[in-house]
Amino acid sequence: MLTWMLGLPRSVKRLLSVFADIGFLISSLFAAFFLTQQNGQTDISQIAISFAITLPITLLIFTKLGLYRAVIRYIGQHALGAVLTGIVSSAFVLMLLFSITGVHDKGNLIFVYAVLAMLTSGGLRLLARMFLGQRNNGHKERVLIYGAGSSGRQLAQALMNGEQYNPVVFVDDDTTLQRSTILGIPVGAPSQISSQIKAFNISRILLAVPSASRARRREVLDTLEELPIPVQSVPGMSDLVSGTMRIDELQDVKIEDLLGRDPVNPSDRLIKANTQDKVVMVTGAGGSIGSELCRQIVICQPKALVLFELSEFALYNIEQELKALVAQRSPHTRIVPVLGSAQDLNRLQSVMASFNVTTVYHAAAYKHVPLVEFNVAEGVRNNVFGTWHAAEAAINAGVDTFVLISTDKAVRPTNIMGASKRLAELVLQALSLRQSGTRFCMVRFGNVLGSSGSVVPLFREQIRRGGPVTVTHKDIIRYFMTIPEAAQLVIQAGAMGKGGDVFVLDMGEPVKIADLARRMIHLMGLEVKDDIHPNGDIEIHFTGLRPGEKLYEELLIGGEELPTEHPRIMKANESALDWPQMLQLLQAMHSACDAYDINTIRDLLLNSHIAFAPSDENCDLVDNQREPLLSGKLKNIRVV
Repeated sequence: MLTWMLGLPRSVKRLLSVFADIGFLISSLFAAFFLTQQNGQTDISQIAISFAITLPITLLIFTKLGLYRAVIRYIGQHALGAVLTGIVSSAFVLMLLFSITGVHDKGNLIFVYAVLAMLTSGGLRLLARMFLGQRNNGHKERVLIYGAGSSGRQLAQALMNGEQYNPVVFVDDDTTLQRSTILGIPVGAPSQISSQIKAFNISRILLAVPSASRARRREVLDTLEELPIPVQSVPGMSDLVSGTMRIDELQDVKIEDLLGRDPVNPSDRLIKANTQDKVVMVTGAGGSIGSELCRQIVICQPKALVLFELSEFALYNIEQELKALVAQRSPHTRIVPVLGSAQDLNRLQSVMASFNVTTVYHAAAYKHVPLVEFNVAEGVRNNVFGTWHAAEAAINAGVDTFVLISTDKAVRPTNIMGASKRLAELVLQALSLRQSGTRFCMVRFGNVLGSSGSVVPLFREQIRRGGPVTVTHKDIIRYFMTIPEAAQLVIQAGAMGKGGDVFVLDMGEPVKIADLARRMIHLMGLEVKDDIHPNGDIEIHFTGLRPGEKLYEELLIGGEELPTEHPRIMKANESALDWPQMLQLLQAMHSACDAYDINTIRDLLLNSHIAFAPSDENCDLVDNQREPLLSGKLKNIRVV
């Protein structure tokens, strides 16, 4: 019967609500009459005539105030306000009609009628909502909300009106809220979570503290990590305020919350010094770092932003995104999408001169360590000669500031990628000694969260597939930073450069990758399967270090660092080559790359004062493939 009624069209349900209210109001009047008129002297016909006039007026008020548009299972304060307004108006009209028709001393009848009408029309609607809500909650997943503040309450309200989760208990650190009830949901203490999970049969914890610092969220996650259920969080406060996400759009716990490191607000002066009202160019604009640099630069309202990118698809994506951002944040900024290679000196110089570029952020690079090990000549061409040509183009075009995005892998490199980036740093340092028209500086930092090739999305996908999670070595550690924080610090560091400076970003504490994998498994409600827990859910497989990979990364070569005006930017004190030495090395490297002479490239890197100590032999795929051919029946064929 109930299922049939719930399946009726909305128009039929509204009509039923009208007839129900007619019945409630008539019943309330007759009940009030028999409860208050004990002497039987009153003529009920006079009261009935007055009520017959009052009834359509009451129903009209209900309709005008939207009572019949309200869905019973989601009925709220507005609908109850409509009932209250309608009943009070009904009582007032009834009292007025009684005075006109000569019915006296009926104040107690009208009062009892109003109370009974409220209990029936309003109270029964509330009971129906509770019943339908409980009926609806039977198939919902029972959840605990950590945080009973504004965000927690909004989340609970949204979930109660949804179809997936049923909030059954709050937990909050605020002792004044504990042992109270909010929205009909009890509030407990964090120390009670384990017992509440069992008592309420909870299958998920929702973290509703978007305004808390990352350090505080990490403390909370530390207490939840060992619990046998998944933990999710509501969007951050910035996403909620901007309207890009709703309070009930739950997310997996962000890795930056696990790191517990809060970003430092950027210096307005530093971040705008080389960007505001300037023509800025970003090479590799479609990459992970390049695209975030573009987003941060647009916010600073440059005169124009030149997007220089080799990939047509990547350039199209970032151009479309930035056009939407410009419309909101910087309507006078011109977005200039340019296809081109960082190795093409003429193209670079033409672009910089044509648009009168004042600041260049050089983010174009090959950065995936194993892939560069497999493609040595192309890695060196792109990372070394791409930087050199971009720098020479900047000098010739009169660019004021040139900032190279470098890497911690450039410090005592054990792979071709790191060696090529260190050589690129030396190129800029030598050019700074050769001329003074363009200021060159480089910014060195470690891994960024969410970049292409990052372990975090890989681990998350592996866990969702049921494992195993693959880690190269049980002792490997890495520094991590969010892409927005890295981009902001790069822009600020560039404003402090005097010429040839190597800036190092404070990456915080290094993270053991195996521990990171374990924490991600636990916070997704699963258990690591190992010798101690043979019945666990997800295994961690150690696959061995990849070509060119080392256990830990460093940020300084000489161990000396100087403070700057920004607390998270240091300046390295490192030696450099003069330009004649650098030019001789570049010419030899160019000849070796043109000949695809991998062994000579490696020898040049080994002897180039960059402390290159390769952890593997030659891994170049083409070179290793052609060696057997050259030594066999094809040895007389020249390979070019």
